[in-house]
Amino acid sequence: MSTTDKTPAKSAISQDAARALQAGQHGDPFAVLGPHSVNGTRHVTCIDPGAEEMFAMTDDGTAHPLARVADGTGVFSGPVPGDGHYWLKGHVDGADWEYEDAYRFGPVMGEMDEYLLGEGTHRRIWTVLGAHVMEREGQSGTHFAVWAPNAQRVSVVGGFNHWDGRRHPMRLRGATGVWEIFIPNVAEGEAYKYEILGPGGTLQPLKADPVGFGSQHPPENASIVRDLRGYGWKDAEWMKTRASLNDRASPISVYEVHLPSWKRRVDEGGRSLSYQEAATELVEYVADMGFTHIELLPISEYPFDGSWGYQPVGMFAPTIRHGTPHEFRDLVEAAHKAGLGMILDWVPGHFPVDAHGLAKFDGTALYEHADPREGFHPDWNTAIYNYGRTEVANYLISNALYWFEEYHVDGLRVDAVASMLYRDYSRKEGEWIPNKDGGRENYEAIAVLQNTNIAAYGEHPGIMTVAEESTSFPGVSHPVDQGGLGFGYKWNMGWMNDTLSYMEKDPIYRQHHHHQMTFGLHYAFSENFILPISHDEVVHGKGSMLSKMPGNEWEKFANLRAYYGFMWGHPGKKLLFMGCEFAQPHEWKAAGQLPWDLLDDPKHDGVRRLVRDLNTLYRDTPALHQLDCDPKGFQWIEANDSKQSSYAWIRRGKDKDAAEVVVVCNMTPVERTEHILPLPQAGRWREALNTDAGVYGGSDRGNMGGIDATPEPLHGQPAQAKVVLPPLSTQIFIKD
Repeated sequence: MSTTDKTPAKSAISQDAARALQAGQHGDPFAVLGPHSVNGTRHVTCIDPGAEEMFAMTDDGTAHPLARVADGTGVFSGPVPGDGHYWLKGHVDGADWEYEDAYRFGPVMGEMDEYLLGEGTHRRIWTVLGAHVMEREGQSGTHFAVWAPNAQRVSVVGGFNHWDGRRHPMRLRGATGVWEIFIPNVAEGEAYKYEILGPGGTLQPLKADPVGFGSQHPPENASIVRDLRGYGWKDAEWMKTRASLNDRASPISVYEVHLPSWKRRVDEGGRSLSYQEAATELVEYVADMGFTHIELLPISEYPFDGSWGYQPVGMFAPTIRHGTPHEFRDLVEAAHKAGLGMILDWVPGHFPVDAHGLAKFDGTALYEHADPREGFHPDWNTAIYNYGRTEVANYLISNALYWFEEYHVDGLRVDAVASMLYRDYSRKEGEWIPNKDGGRENYEAIAVLQNTNIAAYGEHPGIMTVAEESTSFPGVSHPVDQGGLGFGYKWNMGWMNDTLSYMEKDPIYRQHHHHQMTFGLHYAFSENFILPISHDEVVHGKGSMLSKMPGNEWEKFANLRAYYGFMWGHPGKKLLFMGCEFAQPHEWKAAGQLPWDLLDDPKHDGVRRLVRDLNTLYRDTPALHQLDCDPKGFQWIEANDSKQSSYAWIRRGKDKDAAEVVVVCNMTPVERTEHILPLPQAGRWREALNTDAGVYGGSDRGNMGGIDATPEPLHGQPAQAKVVLPPLSTQIFIKD
């Protein structure tokens, strides 16, 4: 038995305190509820607003009556001899109920946790905050803890206490602003929220747990108690070796997936796949397609389906749309077993202002800025985190570590980094506040990104972090100690915009925009780049990849195949959004599923075969991936043939004995049968891939499997060969 006050007193509780408890306005419930010594005798005080009579039961079977403290209240108190175990029994109208007293248990949080939380350096806040199933003094239950420093009172509410905030008000842990309570017999699967009395006594909307591990299925939005313990990971070998698979010198080809719409059970009302179903179907498909990583659009719990997860409320909760936390772990482990890395989209840039979320959490701008010039996103109608507040920065950094530690994910792709870096992002003059030096850079957000990367790479070697950063901010993927942000990789948005703009043009005009395909090489090695064809390029009226391509049906498919060949031959890691791999004709619809029936059409299945073969060639050919991020691995052969809209370049590996690769593109619908190609070596060059091959839906024009280069110098190269350039094609040659 634990007590919170052993100082003798004349009575256990005053009538004023009882009335404050009844009104839900007592800020220090443990000072009066539970067991307390009164003149050397234990007195027990409880609140049960629905009871006519209350008793404290002891192990010898004695029912000790507790007297109502003040008329009109449900507060009862009375002596209970001894210091052993007791429990409470209520009675009304012939009905009885019994339960353990939450107020007989002492604090759970330790002093070191308090110190680190207060300092903002607790890197594993999820081990302290949130709802934890545990055993306390021989009693099973759940410990709840939440940060609400400006609240006058915080209570846990749920079905276990009739959603009545008077029944389980929490203990405030000093200056940390953290409230906690252990509630006996609350178990896995229970729904709960926090009822918060804010400054001035204003009752806030019921709040979900900011560190909750589970949630109800939307549109319901209570948190759910989830026990994260006990998962038997079997991916130890993967965890030891994944560093080499995420390295700059390794082939990285990412399949980006919106899990709710990848595939649906049409015969079951169109429901999305569960995590466990995806562990079989998605993982097998991605592995067969030769990708190296799966990237999931955000799976942190989110209220609105139409946000695709980019407006998360439950940052520590895998969405229940597909299953429980352990079932999400099943998906990650299945990916690892198949040799695939798992990357999650992570959204630290903003959060929605839904009433049950973080906004005005304790009645004040706690997680966000109070001033809308700093704390409101005009583009998305969302709140911006107050990155300069130590507890908020710690919340985000800890959340990143949580996904690495608890779910063994291999990478985080950070959404909308540019919106974090600049205070004037998408704002007009007068709508933003400069930094302390009068500039537009958001120093506090920059520090959060840097410290997140330092912590992630420092504590979980072998992972990757990726920035979706759309500006020319310097050093995004450079080490923090060199002034960079510390990301492993950066999406190359400029390359994507330029090359898609070129491909959308009628080939007759491409000669005038030749530089759009070559300009990216001017900065291709300034960062560790990933070439992204993401969900953003096939939605909101932008059309599908196939529909962007000009010409008749044959030309559309040929253009797309040539572009994919260009992309896989180009320096940089690869990312392709689901459905793009088989050239779906219409833009992505998140409410449906991919049009899998198109694979019965040889034209669409041909594009799928091409992407699979590109991935296989990319993975198996050192020259195509080892120096993706190093200028030593690239050399132009022909960058200025605008008249014929052709391009040619060399790719090289780290090792001298790695076979050189030459990539040649013809971006016109005209076949070139007498094209003279300068080459870095004489001898036989194998045609390793031709996007015009019949198996891909092409016209089967090409070089009969290879070309023979003679030692005749041309345009700075020591050899040359006559090659056939099929119309709208990319060919990849490897030196035998």
